[in-house]
Amino acid sequence: MNTKRSLLNIKGLALSVLVLSISNAYAEDANVAESNKPVVEQIVNTLTKLSGGPYQGYRANHAKGIVVQGEFVPAKSAASLSKAVHLQTKASPVTVRFSDATGLPTIPDADGNAFPKGIAIRFQLAEGAYTDIVSISTNGFPAAKPEDFLGLLNSIAASGPDAAKPSPVEQFLGSHPAALAFVQMPKPAPVSFATESFYGVNAFKFTNAKGETQYGRYRITPINGTEFLTKEQAAQATPNYLMDELPVRLSKAPAKFKIAVQVADKGDVVNDPTVVWPETRKQVELGTLTLKNIDADGVKFEKATMFNPLVLVDGIDASDDPILLARPAAYAVSYGRRLGQ
Repeated sequence: MNTKRSLLNIKGLALSVLVLSISNAYAEDANVAESNKPVVEQIVNTLTKLSGGPYQGYRANHAKGIVVQGEFVPAKSAASLSKAVHLQTKASPVTVRFSDATGLPTIPDADGNAFPKGIAIRFQLAEGAYTDIVSISTNGFPAAKPEDFLGLLNSIAASGPDAAKPSPVEQFLGSHPAALAFVQMPKPAPVSFATESFYGVNAFKFTNAKGETQYGRYRITPINGTEFLTKEQAAQATPNYLMDELPVRLSKAPAKFKIAVQVADKGDVVNDPTVVWPETRKQVELGTLTLKNIDADGVKFEKATMFNPLVLVDGIDASDDPILLARPAAYAVSYGRRLGQ
């Protein structure tokens, strides 16, 4: 790896390699009690349990997906927010993976449990470097800390049909209002991945060439607007309707999204993804994401690739959000198992 690439990617890659080594060491020791394993590994284990896995070669969450190719063209306003290389004047090739939630690779696309949908965007930079955005189709997250997210997952796992009332998950939701609000969100099925909006639930610190810094969260919005199935249409949808629809759509015309950043006001909470900022907050347009075609090697790519929101470039830094800082570690556990299968 040359110096330039190292500087661009070391923030995320060093963490991923370290965590992957640690997590694999834990995974190899069958005598380690579950409660003594890292929280991120417990999260992956519980996600796997909830989906009835493990499923060979698939992610522990967002297992079912489709990979497309395209480009990102920055807007003039992007440089006012960040000096990041991909936000200046030059277009960047991108690889994008859309996905359903859960670790079940055969989950029907319109199933409520396949919500929230996911989008992972890899910006391909010079000399083999890259940076990623990983977002979901909900504005907000059910937990402020990894331990609370694990608590939610464990309470779901313990709440089978024979569980005493109030069940563990009912008790958890009763004492965690953010998680309750999250599970009560409407779960409309999109007409297409290309008609769904996505949100970066974690904040990042953006720095421009003048040294000015602002915190913000990503917004990824279809340029032609969102569009959802009716309840009747969703009930009749085929299990793979989203995976089948996107190739047909892209064969006719590209799909376009606007990528923007919702900027925090003074006093806004930036380290808690359960706190949703008001819609009145300023948004800075970063540019246009154009999706052109399905990746012919998408299945191979998604198995071999770990998207990482902490692979950052100069001009974008992580906030101190505990969920954000834990995400690459959890991904690394899942990634190591996926490669080992």
